[in-house]
Amino acid sequence: MSRVHEALRRAEEGGDGRQRSRKGGRLPRAFETLLEEIQEVPYNPSPDFFLIDPSRPHDAHSEEFRTLRTRLNHMQKIQPIHSVVITSPSPAEGKSFTAVNLALAESQLAGNLTLLADFDFRRPVLHNVFQIDRSPGITDYLMGNATLSAGIKRLSGTNLCVLPAGSSVTNPLELINLPEAKLMIEQLPAVFNWMLLDSPPLLFAADANLLSTLCDGTMLVVRIGVTTIDSVTRSLQTLCENNVLGVVANGARAGELYSKYTYYYSSYYYKHREE
Repeated sequence: MSRVHEALRRAEEGGDGRQRSRKGGRLPRAFETLLEEIQEVPYNPSPDFFLIDPSRPHDAHSEEFRTLRTRLNHMQKIQPIHSVVITSPSPAEGKSFTAVNLALAESQLAGNLTLLADFDFRRPVLHNVFQIDRSPGITDYLMGNATLSAGIKRLSGTNLCVLPAGSSVTNPLELINLPEAKLMIEQLPAVFNWMLLDSPPLLFAADANLLSTLCDGTMLVVRIGVTTIDSVTRSLQTLCENNVLGVVANGARAGELYSKYTYYYSSYYYKHREE
């Protein structure tokens, strides 16, 4: 076990009067001081990615993500939901696009501190979206090569923090199976109101299935005209439908009708192909 993780485990044995996690246990000291230690970086998103613009709140796509945000926040008032996996059946259906824009929409609310974490260790994109370093990140922390505070970056002028994937690894699923991954996902929601996890597609890797068991809920992103009913059915079956919060329909045109499971539609066609 690395010195980083040994110190984290020892920190859990501290005294009374400390901040509590949402699970009811004492919050490790490494998490208590997290916000004081993370670095702030300029908010400088890449122009190659289609992101909502807070200076243009009346744009159709901004409004739709605010609608999705409202529905998600309403769920949070009914049940304790703070960590959400955002995935899709297959690649190029808009999961990262949805994760980024939903995180931006959540962070626009006053005091709504949001963490966007890139758990797609196979093909990460969040570091490119916000033009920050890929490492240190999650994999570096899980392997004991960096602290969590070294990986998280707070975007200047926003309530949004980004945790990149980290160094490339050959065993992503094994890292997510580590006790440190479970502890991190359990404890970070005590620091952030929302923790949104971008994960690999369900039908191409088992990562999202495992992450869904560690989080409060899962959102499935589909692309209208691309995703098949069979893919959606198989994806929901792999998740056992236990904590599926809903299906996000991406790539539709305004005015079309959707099923009661549809949370999001866009009047723009998102042309950037991503995982």
